Amino acid sequence: MVRPPSFLRWIYPNAIWHLPSDRKVIYLTFDDGPTPFITEKVLELLDAHKAKATFFCIGKNIEQHPEIFNLIKDKGHHIGSHTYSHLNGWKSKAEEYINDYVKGRELSHTNLFRPPYGRILLTPLQVIQKQDKVIMWDILSKDYDKDLSPEEVYANVTRNLEPGSIIVFHDSEKAKKNLLAVLPRILEYLTQQGYISEAIPY
Repeated sequence: MVRPPSFLRWIYPNAIWHLPSDRKVIYLTFDDGPTPFITEKVLELLDAHKAKATFFCIGKNIEQHPEIFNLIKDKGHHIGSHTYSHLNGWKSKAEEYINDYVKGRELSHTNLFRPPYGRILLTPLQVIQKQDKVIMWDILSKDYDKDLSPEEVYANVTRNLEPGSIIVFHDSEKAKKNLLAVLPRILEYLTQQGYISEAIPY
């Protein structure tokens, strides 16, 4: 599903799914990096279109690629945490998940958090929301789906776009083919339609 299922919004009512705006602003987000070459290419494309974004980084990837992590910040984009090791919140014990979250937060130094897969148990969620904004989405590009063509990924985004949309891409090896084929077209489409891409506020 491109749109988040309604039951998830019901389970996580205090998470941020959309940022309503009377301006034509949207929020591009990238999960799972930083990843060599891919994240750097994304940054180049964003620069070319004067677009800002939010990168939800995995802690262990920050440890492995600190220079790319610092480049994201140097380019003026915002950082979000995506846990340390990309745990599935519905398959992890609460204590394990919270410890993984803390480790990731210590590396990312941010108050923005996105649970991998959009899945998190209520106990960790309550702990995290005491200090962080939990950022979900209202458009999932599905760039990671190898059964989808770039054209289908493009349509997932453009057909559902509206002011305030939070859009999920992935700067990962799994999504590389679709992401790098689609992102230039998405950025051009945004320009043509008069949209501005901003980073999610801290």
